[in-house]
Amino acid sequence: MSTGTGSDTRRVRGGALLAPFMLRATVSETGQLTRSMRWLRISGPALRGVEARPGQQVRVLVGDPFRARVLVGGLGDLRRTYSVYRGDPAAGEIELCVYLHNGGGPGARWAREAQPGQEVALSRPEGRFVLRADAPYHLFVGEETAMVPFTAMSGSLPDAARVQAVIELADLADRLPGMRAESTVWVQRGTEGAASSAGLPRAVAALDLPSEPGVAYVAGEARTCQAVRDHLVRERGWPRRSVLVKPFWAPGKRGME
Repeated sequence: MSTGTGSDTRRVRGGALLAPFMLRATVSETGQLTRSMRWLRISGPALRGVEARPGQQVRVLVGDPFRARVLVGGLGDLRRTYSVYRGDPAAGEIELCVYLHNGGGPGARWAREAQPGQEVALSRPEGRFVLRADAPYHLFVGEETAMVPFTAMSGSLPDAARVQAVIELADLADRLPGMRAESTVWVQRGTEGAASSAGLPRAVAALDLPSEPGVAYVAGEARTCQAVRDHLVRERGWPRRSVLVKPFWAPGKRGME
């Protein structure tokens, strides 16, 4: 509908108005990829021609926009940001893999309960955490929350590209299908929390890396990302611009956008 000002607002469940940048689509298929990863295919005419560069994210409206606190504080309380797992602009499809945090917040509940036919409001893909295709080699470092963008990014590289990865998981059974790397180091964290684990920086420090810097993509918990970047810059001598960092979360915070 038109607001009379030229902006294209839309309505979702219950008649709530969407912001102009939100697209309207439908859940077409769901599944459980790993114990902690829920897969969703989202489809619709509004997604045709919408391209997602590997590593980019979409913002999804994951809850009831008529809750009292939302009416006071705005939709930000119900928007969650997810990296795009795969996209098909010609078919008008985007695939997401949502990490089901133990806390069971609005995003996890939305992913668990989403059913085919359910309406979804989401933004266009955005973000600058994307590949530098001309790098001599690519290093991916992160934990569970980084597996989705890393899978998309590494999978889009040419076969001749040199790729290494260090991925930390609570349980190695949660490895996401499709992570492409000639040498992936999988670090099992066990019951220790990701924010307090030193396993990821320790595994990066043990890597036998080429003498010349490549490009590192570091994502996940904020303090761990900082520790990995500090190691590469201070101890390995990498230029700071060669280490791309995307802190997805920190203890007590929903996101780090």
